[in-house]
Amino acid sequence: MDSIAELQRTIAALVQAPKGLLAADESIPTIAKRFASIGLESTEATRRAWRDVLLSADGLAESVSGVILHEETLGQQSADGTPFPQLLERRGIVPGLKVDAGKGPLANAPGDEITEGLDGLAKRLRRYREQGARFTKWRAVYNVSPTLPSALAIDANAHALARYAAICQNEGFVPIVEPEVLIDGEHSIERCNEVSEQVLHAVFDALHRQRAVLECLLLKPSMVLPGKSARKAPPEEVAKHTIAVLRRTVPAAVPGIFFLSGGQTPEEATANLDAMNRLGPQPWVLSFSYARALQEPALSAWRGDAANAQAAQRALVHRARMNALAREGRYEAAMEGANAR
Repeated sequence: MDSIAELQRTIAALVQAPKGLLAADESIPTIAKRFASIGLESTEATRRAWRDVLLSADGLAESVSGVILHEETLGQQSADGTPFPQLLERRGIVPGLKVDAGKGPLANAPGDEITEGLDGLAKRLRRYREQGARFTKWRAVYNVSPTLPSALAIDANAHALARYAAICQNEGFVPIVEPEVLIDGEHSIERCNEVSEQVLHAVFDALHRQRAVLECLLLKPSMVLPGKSARKAPPEEVAKHTIAVLRRTVPAAVPGIFFLSGGQTPEEATANLDAMNRLGPQPWVLSFSYARALQEPALSAWRGDAANAQAAQRALVHRARMNALAREGRYEAAMEGANAR
């Protein structure tokens, strides 16, 4: 594959210590819900303004190596007229993009879902490259119950994730593979452990069959957590279960595992990442690729008012720094100060 050297350069930029990723790729319906929480209407102008606040924050590059953008944002510009991908590149941050087309019901599998978007992906990627993107993300979701996800859902989503990864690598993009075991429900941490192991085994089997280059992709999994209606698990328990599953399923060739925050509070996501990194060296970098867990305090500070932009940026940079410390196993709750929210 001619693009291996280019992929390796992108990987090296993304996994550099002690950084992680900012996920700013919320769909338009999702960001509308986030804006509703602060009483702000979601329009192209307000979405552009919010992402300008995030991407232009001074100090962000100290803790963030890459940003996952929405397709709309890829084509937008900052207040000074700089296209957002160029703004990121100038700050030493790699621009990436969510490329899946969202999820829907999986036929013949009640309660399960499948992610779409493979049709025409290679052609779209060529356009995204011209706009400045260098890595991609595809999210698959798995609902959890005593009977879900079905074997059909596990296999179908693994196949789609692997096809996506292979197509992206052939087009010169580093793919982030995101199998998210959802936190919704009352299932135990042991049930999440079981499902996560099944899912990751299937994903890496499919990646092997599709001849994806493991050294040139990143994994974005959910942590092993109990359902949000069940008893909360302390960070040490989350870390123990999550690392056990990863060591059983993720080949050492994968350079980095960048967790999603998946319904955790900003502080919970940081504490759980820190607990994992305190367990000692692992075969892969363990870092963060958070959306709400990085953005929520900043959004609360901003509230759609340009006068609050600097306060929002301070809150974002603070959370990014806390997670950079967690990546190194050096985070302490006492480090949370006035800028934590």
